[in-house]
Amino acid sequence: MKTQETVLEIDLNNLKHNFEFIKSRLQPQTKILAVVKAFAYGSDAEVIANYLQELNVDYLAVAYVSEGIQLRKAGVHIPILVLHPQSVNFKLLIDYCLEPNLYNFRVLNDFIAIATDLKQNNYPVHIKFNTGLNRLGFEADAIDAITEITNSNDIIKVTSIFSHLAASEDLNEQDFTQQQIRLFKKIKTDFNNLSTDKPFAHLTNTSGILNYPEAHFDMVRTGIGLYGFGNSKIHSKNLKPIATLKSIISQIHTIQKGESLGYNRALIADKTIKTATIPIGHADGISRQYGNGNGFVYINQQKAPIIGNVCMDMIMVDITEIKCNEGDEVTIYNGSHTASSFAKSANTISYEIITATSRRIKRIIQR
Repeated sequence: MKTQETVLEIDLNNLKHNFEFIKSRLQPQTKILAVVKAFAYGSDAEVIANYLQELNVDYLAVAYVSEGIQLRKAGVHIPILVLHPQSVNFKLLIDYCLEPNLYNFRVLNDFIAIATDLKQNNYPVHIKFNTGLNRLGFEADAIDAITEITNSNDIIKVTSIFSHLAASEDLNEQDFTQQQIRLFKKIKTDFNNLSTDKPFAHLTNTSGILNYPEAHFDMVRTGIGLYGFGNSKIHSKNLKPIATLKSIISQIHTIQKGESLGYNRALIADKTIKTATIPIGHADGISRQYGNGNGFVYINQQKAPIIGNVCMDMIMVDITEIKCNEGDEVTIYNGSHTASSFAKSANTISYEIITATSRRIKRIIQR
């Protein structure tokens, strides 16, 4: 169908392809955790999570408790790991059968206290260790103290221990990544030697899955790979972006030499040009850094640079050399002109552009 407004098309067939490709890189017994935080990387968390549930994914992960609650209300029943829970939300987390990442003694003790008040028994929790990312996680020397706490009560049960690779996509950092893997192996051994729970272990993200098969352990976590990006040309060719962001030409203008365009008169025409105004702007995730010739869109398979300043609800592009009409379709990114390419034009990454996609943009689900 011809696009008549700004839309984000989400292709579940591509999601299935990416899931099956990642699964093909694993041993049959290795579990898969799918990361669906940030509205499933800017797509549609409820649709994506439910479809992954149909594909028999083992775990889901979100960043915050509110995201997990949204999925439970949407009918998701498989385990959901909350990667960055806050103590104030622990009661809600338990009410909705979500599983917390406990990353320091403050949140560990807070969770035990609240779970005790709510008369929980063997509530599943996950313990994160810091192996070099230096973002969240216990240090390795905390194992004795952690297991002393967890072994002495039946309120919680340590379901998994995990860590996060810092540079698994950068093959220039292989030594650092191998150092992280070695440290996590030691943590796993030491924890299992002391813990009565015998949790499973997971370390790799998408790039780790693809570049470090020796580090798959019991489960792997994949986020960006599910959405079609492999963080390298070699791996991205095996994946299919699930999202296509489209819009239309609202109006065409002829700008004479010396006339200006847009806010702050950011462009002064040095010759006569034609421009197209498109209904998408920085309120929709196309930030101002894409303006003034940095970013671009495609109209009738031709590249049209974004000119002038990006407005809240609109961008203007140069169509001087493009044959087109008002109402014609505009592609911001798709499987051929990818979000990675679009993001690179403004010196950023695919993660940023896709997760910034506004909720006001209509989603169209394709099966």
